Amino acid sequence: MKKAAKFFLSTCLITTIAFSARASSLPASMAGEIGVPSGKIAYIHDKDVWVMDWDGKSQFKVVTATNAAGKVSWAPDGKRIAFSRSGTVTTESPDLLGGSHRIYDIFIGYLDSAQSNTNFWFRLTDGLGGRYPEWSADGKQIMFTNDLNAHLANPVYPNYQTCFMDTTGGSYRIQRRDYEGTEYYSLMPTYGPGQQVAYVLYKSINPVGVVISSLDKKTFNDADFSGGKLKLIQGATGPAWSPDGKWIAYVDYRITDQAIHIVTPDLSQSFVVYKPTAGLNLQTFPLSWSPDSKWLTFGTSDGSLWIIDITGNQLKQITGPGLNSAPAWSKTE
Repeated sequence: MKKAAKFFLSTCLITTIAFSARASSLPASMAGEIGVPSGKIAYIHDKDVWVMDWDGKSQFKVVTATNAAGKVSWAPDGKRIAFSRSGTVTTESPDLLGGSHRIYDIFIGYLDSAQSNTNFWFRLTDGLGGRYPEWSADGKQIMFTNDLNAHLANPVYPNYQTCFMDTTGGSYRIQRRDYEGTEYYSLMPTYGPGQQVAYVLYKSINPVGVVISSLDKKTFNDADFSGGKLKLIQGATGPAWSPDGKWIAYVDYRITDQAIHIVTPDLSQSFVVYKPTAGLNLQTFPLSWSPDSKWLTFGTSDGSLWIIDITGNQLKQITGPGLNSAPAWSKTE
């Protein structure tokens, strides 16, 4: 059955796209006017949360977390940042065997308090599985990945699902109704216009790619891949929907095609933005857009953080190399 399922996924995905890093760059005529960037960029430095200007200047610490990990996300008001902290569950069973797995929860840091107290934050989740937060455009809720099995001492597999909470930790809900016993998991959700969402899809422990779907979708199975019901970008991770809704940026993680792409939501057009030089790999945290949808920020494996415009020009290293990761652009200029 496992072999048959893999064959189905590789041959019968009707609305599927698998771009090569040899694709062309976005023409200037399609990009529109690209001005000087603005806004701030939050990032993780040495497992703490920091903020800097878009050009790497005026760096300051917001939260002394000591264990920050993964994606960070700005509130629309530019005053709060959601981030994850990591821990470990280690077990020793009665027969002296055991194991360990990573656990996460989501916290909110406040820029107003950072100047006097970097040890102040609000804990949003407490289920030990919350990570990859993304603030909604109206600032009323946070969408995130939740491992529903993280609290178990001996989970065989994680159960990653897209979940929602309001910004006080209430109104928790799981997107799907069929989250129990499923083979399909979703990570790194990103809001699109209307009721659209993009996320990384896994089947069992195997990554499938980035799926574009509706937030109203409550169930998921193999049949969804036929008849054009869903759109899939194979070999993709780290999706980020542009603020203007016109593009989805993603990382092609395949070692021979590693690159940053942007693609239209209908998958009709794709362009390569950046391809790392030999010996350098891309971080696979979700990418992040400038407020005007003309620039992207990303990290590389040496701990350097960068910005680049959507035509693949004006590449600028803004910090590093070092212990830096997961840059996130503010939503306000």
